[in-house]
Order: sequence, then structure tokens, then C-alpha cells
Amino acid sequence: MTLKVASQLGEAQPASVTVRATSGFPAQELIEASRTADLVVVGSRGAGGFAALRIGSVSGQVVHHAHCPVVVVPHES
Repeated sequence: MTLKVASQLGEAQPASVTVRATSGFPAQELIEASRTADLVVVGSRGAGGFAALRIGSVSGQVVHHAHCPVVVVPHES
């Protein structure tokens, strides 16, 4: 999926993208990874209605505690 998205960027692609798999509590792992990252991108699942206005608990924790900028990509309906 990551390579598909990167290929759609055309000439706007970043110099490099690192993909890494880890095991643990998602928010904690992402926050730790943010220590050496330039940017963290997380998704947010929409539940429709009022719930769609909120971001998920993992996304919220990462946004508030990351050591680098964070982009939250909303779920497509």
C-alpha cells in the first residue's frame, strides 16, 4: 500500500520512505518511532455521524505526544 501511494505522488515523492514493522502497543510504538522520524502519518477510522468528527484514541495519543509532526488521514466513507 505504501509503495502504491508513493508512486501516485509523481515528482513530489520524498527522497526516501522507511517502512518498519513493530510489535507492541500501537500508540506507544508510534510515539517512540517519532523520535527519529521527520513525519508520522496515521489513519483515523470514521464511524459516521458525530463519531466521524473525532479521531481515534491511537491517533489522538500520537498527535499529542509525538516528537515530530503528525498527519492524520481520515477514513474514506
